[in-house]
Amino acid sequence: MKHKLLAAAALLTTTVPATDAWAQKTRGKIEDAEIEIVKERVNELPEATRNFEKVKIEAPAKTGEAVGYTYPDFRLPADKLNPSVRVLTIRQEELAPLTGNYLKAALGNYGTAYGRAYLHNTRSETASYGLDFQHLSSSRGPVDKKNSSQAQTSLGLNGETYSGPVALGAKIDLGRERYNFYGYNRNVADLPTQDSIKQVFKRAAIKVYARNRAQDAAFQYDFGLGFNYWSDYYQARESNVYATLRSGYRLGETSRVSINGDVSFLSHKDSLTVSRPFVQVTPAYEVTLNRLALSVGATLGYTGDTIGKARQFNAYPAVRVAYTVTEDKFVAFAGLGGAIQRVTMYDLTTENPWLAPNVRVADTRRGPTLYFGFNATPARALQVNARVTLSNDRNLYFYNNSRRDSSKFDLVYDPKATQLINVHGEIIYNAAEQFRLGFKADYNGYNVKTLDKAFHRPAFQSVLFGTYNLYDKLLLGAELYTYSSSYGTGLVAASPIDPGFSHKIRGSRPTDAVIDLNLRGDYRIMENLSIFALGNNLIGKKYERFLNYPVKGINVLAGVTYDF
Repeated sequence: MKHKLLAAAALLTTTVPATDAWAQKTRGKIEDAEIEIVKERVNELPEATRNFEKVKIEAPAKTGEAVGYTYPDFRLPADKLNPSVRVLTIRQEELAPLTGNYLKAALGNYGTAYGRAYLHNTRSETASYGLDFQHLSSSRGPVDKKNSSQAQTSLGLNGETYSGPVALGAKIDLGRERYNFYGYNRNVADLPTQDSIKQVFKRAAIKVYARNRAQDAAFQYDFGLGFNYWSDYYQARESNVYATLRSGYRLGETSRVSINGDVSFLSHKDSLTVSRPFVQVTPAYEVTLNRLALSVGATLGYTGDTIGKARQFNAYPAVRVAYTVTEDKFVAFAGLGGAIQRVTMYDLTTENPWLAPNVRVADTRRGPTLYFGFNATPARALQVNARVTLSNDRNLYFYNNSRRDSSKFDLVYDPKATQLINVHGEIIYNAAEQFRLGFKADYNGYNVKTLDKAFHRPAFQSVLFGTYNLYDKLLLGAELYTYSSSYGTGLVAASPIDPGFSHKIRGSRPTDAVIDLNLRGDYRIMENLSIFALGNNLIGKKYERFLNYPVKGINVLAGVTYDF
């Protein structure tokens, strides 16, 4: 899964969501991925569990238009496992024409401070550039005050120039995050000091890219070259040089060939030094025949990691068929495929910041994979999507409490293949950008062979969300999250007949089921000035999504936004 830096935008259960509903600016030409974030109005937060966009289904294709498939169906459906760090999918409305820059500041309980500066040039025909600075910190947390404090700071710089049909651009992202291993045993006389349990991550990412701006050109391409660097408090380091290519060549009005590829050379150093090369390419032929869109190809991949008995070279089919039953109303699709999915410490520590030192990382081999489903717009402003995925995974990682220190987590793998069934459904109603209501849910059934449980991978997750824009003055939002219980490993009663028996042994323990309610309100008091308030985990239960790690109870944040 491709992955981003933590961008904290408000207080959540362990950190805070910050939606830039009224302050996100669109002056200047931003690259495609950023345009989606801006226009979709995503509540930006440090990445972790709730990424329902992972199972995104493409919009219905119109008859006669070529459909370009990028095979998103082979990504892990629940690779963001920590619901306390969310990437929400609620779109937020722009309440007035905006000028491109804004400043935000807020304070909350748990000693929380939040600030953001988004600065960008005005709309230009030749170039786009800007910066995005964010800081979020809580001086206290749910356990022993300062021992569960945390802080995240990030700076992003971007620029793009346009020369005829070619766009050239670059992005730089820098970040620092401070966490504590507060999942320790609290039934002891001497509690650990804050410095003895701290973890610090440093991140740097640089990417340069070139893409075709001429939509009518027969050859379309998007090429990127990048470098990611990551380090932690325990002197571990990871460097990743990578390149990506997305390309297609139109053969005629109804057909084209595409070649998508990824190359990565990763070096990781902790107690050992490990090199992990990776290369993958997917050539395909795509054709549209009236209502039928067909893509036939293959995915060929190689990874240098040697954990377990998984093959280093893998070949999977890449076949997909979509049929437009009713134009702009109902599209059914099915496919057969698979892919190797790159896994890095850079990304894993955004999901779970409490990983133990010296964990071994392996790429996931997902395939063969069978999927089928539909997407539909049965009525104006209403979208309904559903999909079922059946896959066979090798080296799929799970998080389990370490035997050496239960406050840290090891990556564990089943030596045998893990069968997965994912059922995804969503229904979204969007009434003229004023009222939006949606529901998304996923069921993930993991069939592990050697592991006792599918550790810290919940079977069910859902989100119910809504927003309401009142006269371009008041914007209200709500999200209700549910996660089923999963499992970690800890001390359990040695006697199942007598749970109160004093002797304990190490065994599987369930985590808490999660019900998490968040509310938000933004009020524009002047053309350039608005105030906002957030309430998170309003049910107030300090649930443990990761075993031994209770999250914050009710937490609130209030602040002001100035745009100019």
